[in-house]
Amino acid sequence: MTSSDNVRTEHDLIGERPIPCEAYYGVHTLRAVENFPISGSRISDAPDLIVALAAIKEAAAQTNMDLALLNSEKANAIVQACHEIGGGALHEHFVVDLIQGGAGTSTNMNANEVIANRALEILGRARGDYGYLHPNEHVNLGQSTNDVYPTALKLAALAAITRLIAAMDTLRAAFADKAAEFADVLKMGRTQLQDAVPMTLGQEFGTYAVMLAEDMARLSEAAHLIREINLGATAIGTGINAHPDYAARVRERLSAIVGMDLVTSPDLIEATQDCGAFVQLSGVLKRIAVKLSKICNDLRLLSSGPRAGFNEINLPARQAGSSIMPGKVNPVIPEVVNQVAFDVIGNDVTITMAAEAGQLQLNAFEPIIFYSLDRSIRHLTAACRTLEVNCVTGITANRDRLRDSVEQSIGIVTALNPFIGYLNATTVALEAHRTGRGVYELVLEKGLMSKERLDAVLRPEMLTRPQAFLSAESEST
Repeated sequence: MTSSDNVRTEHDLIGERPIPCEAYYGVHTLRAVENFPISGSRISDAPDLIVALAAIKEAAAQTNMDLALLNSEKANAIVQACHEIGGGALHEHFVVDLIQGGAGTSTNMNANEVIANRALEILGRARGDYGYLHPNEHVNLGQSTNDVYPTALKLAALAAITRLIAAMDTLRAAFADKAAEFADVLKMGRTQLQDAVPMTLGQEFGTYAVMLAEDMARLSEAAHLIREINLGATAIGTGINAHPDYAARVRERLSAIVGMDLVTSPDLIEATQDCGAFVQLSGVLKRIAVKLSKICNDLRLLSSGPRAGFNEINLPARQAGSSIMPGKVNPVIPEVVNQVAFDVIGNDVTITMAAEAGQLQLNAFEPIIFYSLDRSIRHLTAACRTLEVNCVTGITANRDRLRDSVEQSIGIVTALNPFIGYLNATTVALEAHRTGRGVYELVLEKGLMSKERLDAVLRPEMLTRPQAFLSAESEST
């Protein structure tokens, strides 16, 4: 290495390149920056990934020191550098685009160089003094991109999943609160957008809470699969250039650092080429997206109007809805969640294709898998939060309109059928449809039930759950 006032010169197998003296990255990172100007999203935009890489390199240094493969001075300097990076330092020096060729090699190189140069500083040496402490020979000792990178992706995903589950749980609780608030609000249920039978608005909102709880459970199951790692596999899973005890020991060290029980895959060759756990996780994220989008479709429909739509619920007004129509307010929060769902579903297709495209002992497309997974998890987390804070907690019910819709709906004849009989119910339904009059009014007019009996039958607790009631026949005998 040579240096001047502003740059140092580093070399690789292709040749020499000047590196800014203030940079902690090196020549391999510089090549990658030049080669992959793709998404505009850099490794520094994925702090979970950087923290995961630092944890892996720290665990590797400790393990190699334990195995007498790395002296304590160098190992301790690497560990300190990793601690600092794990705490948020030097993230701006992780400059490679997240979408890159090379199966993640450039990300691993970027991490090795930043850690090595910070470790050199700790040891009182100049950045780029690789003759003493080398990014690949020391920081990357006993490792390959092919086991470091997928392990880092899994650790980063686990950290992000934790936040997503928390956001989903908060949203679930908001729907559960609304279910309790609306427990006594009777309304008409619908199938195929046609009047069906009565239910409560609380039951409708309670369903959304149940949907989210189910998907939280599925997400936890997918996260469990992500805990299996291939660290120690090195290049293709045979463990070449690693100590025989390295895989078990580095997994123990890494588990302690990240605070979770990690599992070494029982077959490292299989684990190094298989992306099944990522496909499984992506499928669960797609499931969550589909459910959230369906919920938001319902919220938009139920709040449509206010005069020419359903107008059963009111969403909080968040902003003006039109530059030309005064007073218009749109359901912007459900709309943005819908769009997040569309993006997540598209990401799942990308992940599926990338996992399928692997060849022989390695999948070269894990960078786009991580890019897509990370975006899906982050966007779903943000979507759950804004849906809860800016929409669900402020929803109100138009109680009078909901009650009127029940009394005027032809659908309530289904509830009256056991009391007035199928033929009478059909007659009432047809007349109500023909005249526009309400079923409640017609049943009383025809003397089919007393007002007291009809009101008793049309109570929410009678209409919205199974009941042991008298049939028309048994009532008349």
